[in-house]
Amino acid sequence: MNTEFFTALDLLEKEKGIPADYMIEKIEAALVSAYKKEYGNNTNVRILIDPAKKDVRVYQQKEVVEEVENPETQISLEDAKKVAKKYKVGMIMETEVKTKNFRRLSAAAAKSVIIQGIREGERRVMQEAYETKHEEIITATVSKVDSENGNVVLETDTSRAVLLKSEQIPGETFSVGDKIKVFVMEVNKESRGPVVTLSRSHAGLVRRMFELEIPEIADGIVMVKGVAREAGSRTKISVWSRDPDVDPVGACIGNHGVRIAAIIEELRGEKVDIVKYSEKTEEYIAAALAPAEVISVTMTAEKACRVQVANDQLSLAIGKEGQNARLAARLTGHKIDIKAD
Repeated sequence: MNTEFFTALDLLEKEKGIPADYMIEKIEAALVSAYKKEYGNNTNVRILIDPAKKDVRVYQQKEVVEEVENPETQISLEDAKKVAKKYKVGMIMETEVKTKNFRRLSAAAAKSVIIQGIREGERRVMQEAYETKHEEIITATVSKVDSENGNVVLETDTSRAVLLKSEQIPGETFSVGDKIKVFVMEVNKESRGPVVTLSRSHAGLVRRMFELEIPEIADGIVMVKGVAREAGSRTKISVWSRDPDVDPVGACIGNHGVRIAAIIEELRGEKVDIVKYSEKTEEYIAAALAPAEVISVTMTAEKACRVQVANDQLSLAIGKEGQNARLAARLTGHKIDIKAD
């Protein structure tokens, strides 16, 4: 039985990544729990688990005393000497207890602790795996689509995870077997709730996609300075080049728009405006309001400005339901008041 027990620990480590040392701690706790259910909560016990010798032993402990006051934790010197003459007052006498003698209730309690330990171990392994991918993009495969709430169950390299309806791009649909990119938005370190929160609507997804798809960004020549997104509709992303000979906007678009097309396809056709960042606030705000043409930008406060556009550019600058102006304001961090010439 002991050989099978340690083989099972090795399998847990190989297949689920749960360290054997971690499970040994949980099994020790389980055996203590079972022992105390069997012999009482006030009793003392020592658990010996030796992986090298593939040995598991449980020892009942009692203190040797002249006069017994608590029979659960004490044994008289007279009775102790009947076992071995070496015992003296103050010593601890250990008696091996066979685990097979535990009653069904005690064994069930131990089993429950071990199962809980395995679940906690699996969760810890997943947390550590996702922690290294926090705020990164991972590729996952759709394994189930819940028709009632719209949530999608995904298979990742680490485990199964759920992409909530609220974190999906509005209007997108999934089929079992689809491979999709998701942003690891949050890793839950608590014992309850999902281990990880995945998202396709987070602005971080667009930022990371640009960093992965555009070589100049990956190499550090071009930098992403900001992203403002309304998922499923429009994103504005500002970029800046360290090298004056490299056009940051052109680098992101690519020859014949190949690079940006790949990103837009992953975003299910979402419009993406690539804005050239400028340290001159007025220039940056004017660029952020593209595709509208701006006549002038006047700063009216530390984080506020008035923008002047031609009459025929007003609706374009504001955008449908104010979206263009709203995204430009979020991208630049300024309140923008748009006026027609």
